[in-house]
Amino acid sequence: MYAKNAWKKYNEKELKEVFNFSEGYKEFLTQGKTERECVKKAVEYAEAAGFKNLLDCKNLKKGDRVYATNRGKNFAAFVIGEKGLEEGLRVLGAHIDSPRLDVKQNPLYEKDGFCLMDTHYYGGIKKYLYVTIPLAIHGVVVKKNGEIVEVNIGEDSNDPVVGITDLLIHLSADLMSKPAAKVVEGEDLDLNVGSIPNKDDEKEAVKNNILKLLKDKYGIEEEDFLSSELEIVPAGATRDFGLDRSMIAGYGHDDRVCAYTSLMAVLHETDVTYTSCAVLVDKEEVGSIGATGAQSRWFENVLAELLDKTSGYTSLKLRSTLTHTKMLSSDVSAGYDPLYASVNDSKNSAYLGNGLCFNKYTGSRGKGGCNDAMPEFIAEIRNALDNANVNYQTSELGKVDQGGGGTIAYILGNLNMNVIDAGIAVLSMHSPMEIVSKADVYEAYKGYRTFITKL
Repeated sequence: MYAKNAWKKYNEKELKEVFNFSEGYKEFLTQGKTERECVKKAVEYAEAAGFKNLLDCKNLKKGDRVYATNRGKNFAAFVIGEKGLEEGLRVLGAHIDSPRLDVKQNPLYEKDGFCLMDTHYYGGIKKYLYVTIPLAIHGVVVKKNGEIVEVNIGEDSNDPVVGITDLLIHLSADLMSKPAAKVVEGEDLDLNVGSIPNKDDEKEAVKNNILKLLKDKYGIEEEDFLSSELEIVPAGATRDFGLDRSMIAGYGHDDRVCAYTSLMAVLHETDVTYTSCAVLVDKEEVGSIGATGAQSRWFENVLAELLDKTSGYTSLKLRSTLTHTKMLSSDVSAGYDPLYASVNDSKNSAYLGNGLCFNKYTGSRGKGGCNDAMPEFIAEIRNALDNANVNYQTSELGKVDQGGGGTIAYILGNLNMNVIDAGIAVLSMHSPMEIVSKADVYEAYKGYRTFITKL
């Protein structure tokens, strides 16, 4: 109702900025298909912008720019502000995990002349969408001696791809009668990875040939899968979408589109009143649990270290820092799709091209699991964005009883921070090919910069 289409306001110079900014994001999304790859890129960007590793700094003062990592899957960048940390930070928080298939610990087996690889899906997916598309293998294998072997198969133009086969339509009478959730069962999401037998073997000759190829290329044995972390993701580069190139199609917009824009917002600032931060977390798609999820104490530990290197750490100072912190939970929202209009309340939906999207609450049905931001906080944000000419909109995740979802907002809200969800509308969310508007990507970046500098 109050939102306006951002494309209409751009002059020729601004339009060029929108498209140029999207090129950087497309590169990030193409190269960052796992959490570890995203953190690696974030460190690269931060160091190029002059940020130093927090571990290498004894003391911190206004204007210092530092970053911290955790287990290769979390990243945080800070610009130290004029005011003390106890007066609060301005935080942009996004997650860098995305729905996918994970390789099991004992994955390889041979059946009827093929070598297959067993997987377990991660996060909420429509399982049938992963059938008959080119898939790539990304991740790490850790040997018993501690050596970490990085694996990336399927992205280079000279690489092979792998995939999951489908039953031909001619023989699918029984299959087509199943509900969509049962057409492809979780245990049937097995990759076909080869069919040439090793001439010297009588048993499991195809599997042994695949193991030989892996050993020749990566130096790994079958038992090394026990300590591996291999993710199966759609192969190929992020692409422009639409004849007018107004949109971006790629895997992992949820939530790497907010991760990139949040990170760039902080990296591009040098002088802030309140210490600004972009924090990237893992495991959101499975409940934000574990040592690298948003529920981990890692972020609190980093804040404690920042206090120790500025004004000195006490438990009371840390509590004060958290209480006075304001945060945007930078996460995507469901974009309104005219093909599926019936699941939305059109007055309270996120439309592609209308800018940064705020969700006062997410959750499901009776707001279960939501954060539900304070109206005073929302009014403060509205004022800052309006003054900065940033396009924004508000949204709910579909009709009240249609379903729902969650973000990391409530987790940081539990620490007494002021938090609201603020992200980018996505079409085909959680699919192998998600779609966002370039205008929304740019307006989110502008909105995030406004948040950390004007609130």
